[in-house]
Amino acid sequence: MREFAALYRALDATTSTRAKRAALAAYFRAAPPADAAWAVYFLCGGKPRQAVPVKLLRAIVVERAQVPDWLFEESYQAVGDLAETIALLLPAALASAARVPLHEWVEQRLLKLRGTAPDALAPLLNGWWDELDAHERFVWNKLITGGLRVGVSRQLVVQGLAEATGLTTQVLAERLTGNWTPDAGAWLRLVDPAEASVPPGRPYPFFLAHPLAGPVETLGERGYWAAEWKWDGIRAQIVRRDGGTWIWSRGEELVTPRFPEVAAAAARLPDGCVVDGELVAWRDGRVAPFALLQQRIGRTKLSASVLAAAPVACIAYDLLEHDGLDLRSRPFGERRARLEHLVAGLGDPVLSVSPLVEAGSWPTLAALRLEARTRGVEGLMLKRIDSAYGIGRTRSGPAGEWWKWKIDPLSIDAVLVYAQRGHGRRASLYTDYTFALWHEGALVPFAKAYSGLTDAEIARVDAYIRQNTREKFGPVRSVAPKLVCEIGFEGISRSSRHKSGIAVRFPRILRLRDDKRIEDADTLAQLQALAEDLS
Repeated sequence: MREFAALYRALDATTSTRAKRAALAAYFRAAPPADAAWAVYFLCGGKPRQAVPVKLLRAIVVERAQVPDWLFEESYQAVGDLAETIALLLPAALASAARVPLHEWVEQRLLKLRGTAPDALAPLLNGWWDELDAHERFVWNKLITGGLRVGVSRQLVVQGLAEATGLTTQVLAERLTGNWTPDAGAWLRLVDPAEASVPPGRPYPFFLAHPLAGPVETLGERGYWAAEWKWDGIRAQIVRRDGGTWIWSRGEELVTPRFPEVAAAAARLPDGCVVDGELVAWRDGRVAPFALLQQRIGRTKLSASVLAAAPVACIAYDLLEHDGLDLRSRPFGERRARLEHLVAGLGDPVLSVSPLVEAGSWPTLAALRLEARTRGVEGLMLKRIDSAYGIGRTRSGPAGEWWKWKIDPLSIDAVLVYAQRGHGRRASLYTDYTFALWHEGALVPFAKAYSGLTDAEIARVDAYIRQNTREKFGPVRSVAPKLVCEIGFEGISRSSRHKSGIAVRFPRILRLRDDKRIEDADTLAQLQALAEDLS
């Protein structure tokens, strides 16, 4: 645990990619296999569920630290992070405590906490806290509260592994794709240069596109690029090997049981093929709004009524493997031609090929892009016809090979009404905001936004919130309605779960509107009209 906590501190203390990669490599070179396996699991985004109810955990800490409830609450509000608050309040640890490796902390302690009787938790936790210093306690508290997040990307973890082991990033990325079992055997297979076994259902690492920010003409001649619509769904790979069918999300979650109609269509594909595409809501022969697809996301049990109300299809746009042959190094144009021939033979609307958007020039394509929202898509995907299928968000040359040319976001001017502190580096700042629109003379909350401001703007808004707080509701502050912001979002739909009756997708702050009074902010009726125009 001590070494993993030190790694966590090192990663959190710098924004340098090189320094993070060096810290990862140093840890992986020295860590025992079982510890390294769990570290990979956590660093790549895995985390166990909350092991102890927050209310019970707070009661244990209050008793151990001999502080009143109000002081715990005030400390929590000042710090903004539960795990850090607990680590700061607990009395000093015993210096003579034995060192226990990370895998034992997880396997013999953390994973068994959920089955422990409530009255037995206090002596267990107090004894374990006494074995850890403040930094180790912080990481341990993150684990038991289910809140461990490490500020590194999966790609950076792979780079650190490559630096530590001498294996290529491609080999390591492929071995890490799919289900990762955090044990010593999995680690040894991961770093074994001679390891050749591959589970039949394992997908390939996903290739990701860069957002296109500059003029599209900078990409060169139009004829070098294939254009497709950017579908509003869930990125997925369909794997057909050894008579089995697997569907993987981009987050490397096996989702086959959630999309039985797609699995049934994919089962007709020949063995030894892997298709990359988009799972979309599908109704009346066309893509339906993402809100319909959300009815299927997260469901493990699907009734006939759910399947009928929210039908799903897969729009394929790449073929990564065919007849057991890895095609990723072949040109995109060749892979696509093979894909069209393969899918055409199925004749099943549940599995189709993404059509190319025909336009002889960049201006013509730009004009078609303006139709994206009325078509129910997010914009365009641009792919070099000669491009290979890479790993992650990589570049080949200065221009890149895959680009997403999204439409400009929808936007509306709203008023800041609630705020909450952030997490990690921003735990002491108010960075989580709730915005409202006018409705019948009152401000009605409609969206939360967490991103879009610069550090300087965050500091300014944080100061405003502290000076204009009206009421406190636990970690939430009610703020005097004086600040107007332009809120951007990608989609909009009706929602019975929201007080406003409207749900917006991917809301973020586009800019502070110092030029507007709160009376000039937009209304809920305007947002509703926008939803109707897009329906």
